[in-house]
This record gives sequence, C-alpha cells and structure tokens, in this order.
Amino acid sequence: MTPVPQAFRVMRYAMANAFADLKTAYSWRTWLFGWLGRMLAQVVFFTALGKITGGAETVQFLIVGNAVMTSAVEAMFVVASTTWERAEGTLPFLFAAPSNLTWVFVGRSIQWVISGSGTSAVALLVLGPLFGVTWSPLRVPAVLLLVLLTASTTYCFGLFLAALVLNASAMRNLVSNTAYLVMMAICGVQVPATYWPAGIQWVADALPLTYCVAAVRRLAAGAPAQPVLVDAFLGLAVGMAWLAAAWVAFGTFAARARRAGTIDFVV
Repeated sequence: MTPVPQAFRVMRYAMANAFADLKTAYSWRTWLFGWLGRMLAQVVFFTALGKITGGAETVQFLIVGNAVMTSAVEAMFVVASTTWERAEGTLPFLFAAPSNLTWVFVGRSIQWVISGSGTSAVALLVLGPLFGVTWSPLRVPAVLLLVLLTASTTYCFGLFLAALVLNASAMRNLVSNTAYLVMMAICGVQVPATYWPAGIQWVADALPLTYCVAAVRRLAAGAPAQPVLVDAFLGLAVGMAWLAAAWVAFGTFAARARRAGTIDFVV
C-alpha cells in the first residue's frame, strides 16, 4: 500500500474512534445546553464589555473575534486528548503499528474540530445579528468554510504542542490553556493584532488564527472575495506548516521513546 492511501486509511479508523469519543462525551442535550451555552455566554460577556466601553464598531469587532475564537478554544483540546493515549495504555500499540504515528493523532481528536466549528458557526450566525453583524444567504457557506478552516488550522498548531507534551502529560492543561489565551490576546480577537509591538506581531503572524479571524472580519464587512481568499490562504499555509512541524515532533518523540524504553510509562 502506498503511503498516501495508508495515511488516509489510518486517519479514517482514528476518526471513527474520535466520533465515538464525541458521542460518549456529549449527548445533544449536554452539548447544546452545556458546552454551547457556556461558550455563547463567553462570547456575549466580551461583546457586552465592548458595548459598555465602546461604540457599535467595537461591539462588532468583538462579536466576530470572540465567535471565531470559540472554534480555536475547542480545537486546542487536542493537546489534552492526545496524552490520553498514554494514560490509557494504548500508546505502545500505536508504536507497534507499521503506520506513521502522526496520522493516528491527526484523526484521533478530530471531534474537537467538528464540535468547535459547530459552536463558532452558531455564535456567528445566531449571536452575530443580535449585535449588528448580519450575513446574507450567499455569504453563509463562506462563513461555515472559514470557521472550519479556523478550527482545522488551529488544530494543526495544537497537534504540534501535543507532541511536545506527550512525554510530560501533567503539563497538558497548562500548555493548552496558555496557548489559547495567548492566541485570544494577540491574534486580533480582542484588539487588532497591530496593537501589539512588532515582536508580538511576529508571533501572531506565525499563528493561523490571526489570518482566519481577519478573513471572517473582511467577510462580515462585505469585502470582495480576493482579500478574504488571501487571508484564508495564508491561514491555511501557516496551519500546514504547523502540521509539518507536528509530523517532525511526533517522529522525534517516537525515536527518543524507543531508544529510552519509556513508551509504557505515564509521565
């Protein structure tokens, strides 16, 4: 079997496990009234602060940024869920399999991309009009695609972080929470990315969320297709770079774990 079909086959089986996990974690009631309600409340909270401290332009800036951010928050759960394989004792079996470890983990936590995209789409399409951000029917498919792009590319960044903490499981929540809070601060969610000094802007430019948020903002403002597509393409390119970095990081982890004989241990 050639490498590409094998990778897709591995991801397909890993995704089946991911969807089973999603069904176990949520029923439609707990997702709708638990998780979704919590994230929508977060969006409303930050947007309401903008309504108190600024005008309509500030409100619209914050509703778009925080609605898009919800997909990134959930995508970062991949950092924690990747380490579950070690805690559950399944990591040695993944090492023993002939396939590349990276493709297993790409599919294994894909439920966060699906759930996060749904959360963000509801926030943009339902809460957005309540705060002055309306979408024409022709732009709704573009909104949904950009939300999926945001969750997917942020997920790729999260996979890289997951590979780094796979040997230090106790750090998983600290790393994932710190990462999404930093993104929320510097990627144009709460304030424009240009607000920050040049050094911080360089960090923001290395994160796909920066471009994805900008693309959704342009779409909300009624911009023509070209600038929206440019931002979307940049977000995709940066996300693919992080996926490549994750591939290297997982490979390095596997090689070191085999040499040290530490695959079986929960650290």
